Amino acid sequence: MTSATYIYQNLYEAWRVNYNVMEDVSALEETSIPVTNKSPKYRFVREQIRESIETQRYGPGERLPADSELAARFDTSRLTVIRALRDLENEGLVKRRAGAGTFVSTPVQLEPHEFGLLIPDLGDGEIFEPICRGMARSGKSARQALLWGNVSASAKTKEQQAEELCRYFISRKVAGVFFAPVELTEHKDQLNIRIASELERARIPVVLLDRCIYPFPRRSHFDLVGIDNVRAGYCITEQVLKTGCRRVAFVSRPDSAPTIQTRIAGYREALLRNACEVDPLLVAEFDPADKEEFKSFMQAVRPDGVICANDFTAGQLMHSAIASGVSIPDELRMVGFDDVKYASLLPVPLTTVHQPCAEIGAAAVTAMLQRLEKPDLTGRDILLDFRIIVRQSCGGSENS
Repeated sequence: MTSATYIYQNLYEAWRVNYNVMEDVSALEETSIPVTNKSPKYRFVREQIRESIETQRYGPGERLPADSELAARFDTSRLTVIRALRDLENEGLVKRRAGAGTFVSTPVQLEPHEFGLLIPDLGDGEIFEPICRGMARSGKSARQALLWGNVSASAKTKEQQAEELCRYFISRKVAGVFFAPVELTEHKDQLNIRIASELERARIPVVLLDRCIYPFPRRSHFDLVGIDNVRAGYCITEQVLKTGCRRVAFVSRPDSAPTIQTRIAGYREALLRNACEVDPLLVAEFDPADKEEFKSFMQAVRPDGVICANDFTAGQLMHSAIASGVSIPDELRMVGFDDVKYASLLPVPLTTVHQPCAEIGAAAVTAMLQRLEKPDLTGRDILLDFRIIVRQSCGGSENS
């Protein structure tokens, strides 16, 4: 194989990081700061604290004021402050110590590292580019490099490319690999397990992005960074049920990632708790762009609402519905997942689950550096919060 390595130009070209491993942080202004930003309050609080840290107004190792004091200064609730501090901890900017408080992280000088980026669906899954930008943002100087490997011209399929990248990173002896397991292929599960096993045999730490290598409910022993997809599935289903729908379907493409099964678990729980029918026909796999399959689905299932596995599926299904004369949201309410760039630009703007992609990227870097420091850590699910973006596709008014 003839493989060359380069810094992935558009997203990561300056991604060389001297990442600050979490230990300690600082104190804020004594004056009260009203929250006037239209975005959620926790974001405003988070960015105000981040700015104070990044401008070095408060030195490493200093203790932040108590959560209740910060809540008073920002004119918000203590839970909002805790949520903001949790995001900053995921980025490695602060460290919360039980019984002691929150501290600004103390920079620790790390050895230079090269990390491999193994994301076969990078061009297809729109959440991965902003996740990688979050990785780039998480460090400040020239100590770490995120590498993307070229593959040989003979590697025509996504599976071949993934295996070649795996072998390349092993030959390069990278310090760790960020791996988003392959989806939408018939033998994805066997391939993902094989890749993870090869990296483990080479003693290369792995941090999984967004999804596990095993079908739900099985769980690997690798760290996984993403959102709580069970709760997200529950919450987006409840959003549809609140509009009056009682027969809500879940649609995905065949051979989707294990993430989809976790979303279906949350969807089913929401139906049960709201005394709605859980008909096996309501969970359907088909090509959402196929108009004949869509018509067959509508005739067999008769849904009044549809939860789509992701925004791409929702976009295709929406076009099939409109071409078939089905009015959205009057005849069929529709929602998705991911809040990709075009979600608000579809023929009917899409209600969806927004993933904090940049924060996921930063948390993945933190997890990797912690794994290098403590290789025997138990595998962790590092789950960040999400939010529901309500638009017209489920009959709501836009709040994005």
